[in-house]
Amino acid sequence: MTPQEMKSLLKERGARVETYLSSCLDGGEVPSRLRESMLYSLMAGGKRLRPVLCLSCAALCGADVAAVLPFAAAIEMIHTYSLIHDDLPAMDDDDLRRGRPSNHKAFDEATAILAGDALLTDAFAHMLSLPLPPERLVRAASCVAAAAGSAGMVGGQMLDMAYTGRHDVTLEQLRGMHSLKTGALLRASCESGALLAGAEAAAVAAVRRYGAALGVAFQIADDILDVTADTATLGKPAGSDVAQGKNTYPALVGLERSRELAQEQARAAGDALSSFDGPEADFLRALTQHVVSRAC
Repeated sequence: MTPQEMKSLLKERGARVETYLSSCLDGGEVPSRLRESMLYSLMAGGKRLRPVLCLSCAALCGADVAAVLPFAAAIEMIHTYSLIHDDLPAMDDDDLRRGRPSNHKAFDEATAILAGDALLTDAFAHMLSLPLPPERLVRAASCVAAAAGSAGMVGGQMLDMAYTGRHDVTLEQLRGMHSLKTGALLRASCESGALLAGAEAAAVAAVRRYGAALGVAFQIADDILDVTADTATLGKPAGSDVAQGKNTYPALVGLERSRELAQEQARAAGDALSSFDGPEADFLRALTQHVVSRAC
């Protein structure tokens, strides 16, 4: 698959997610200011990488993309909640997100907290709305819940805060923190797609390995971009990691070694899919290279 073909499919599937998200709050008795705040962040753009991974891994394992769309879009709701809360003054204290004022700047801190709470909770209602075998739904939702919770994304954020400003953090500790904060939800996006498709255990394991390697590559690329890109490119303040004293791959091993590590993980992700062929496998391999090429 050529880079252009990959980007075209990424855009197409991202647009399907956008369409679903634009109406996901319709029909409920949601207070208007809360709805506005939720949609402000939910519809602020972004790569929609996590839901696209869910859709694509489901298709890789034989599922109909349309059948799993609400589940995939719900993962984006969880991701968006995490961004709203990460930007709060008590966390990363960022004023910009995706080139616009952060949610708490556009509204207020209390509304931002509630918008995040609502997105996280509503996400599971959307996940469990699919007319699929209950066992598949439960396994997939449990996978995402574990990745988003205390032993996943939230736990990783806690470690990130604990490591900030420290100069004794090892590369192993950094990897462990990022495998939770960033990697867990990316990995679960892939794995849940395979579970929704009813894939065999070997296929689920392969998709899980792909998602894990992709998550590492993605985080290294993000760390590199924080050093090398400008605010307009990032959509958030450039150099904010350094300014806040966060530990990153470039800070620990330098830019060149960071780029080498990102490429190593991209190759590992591709190798994980060696038992798959066809356009969906080609797309996922090309997507991994796209993620890394942003910084390398």
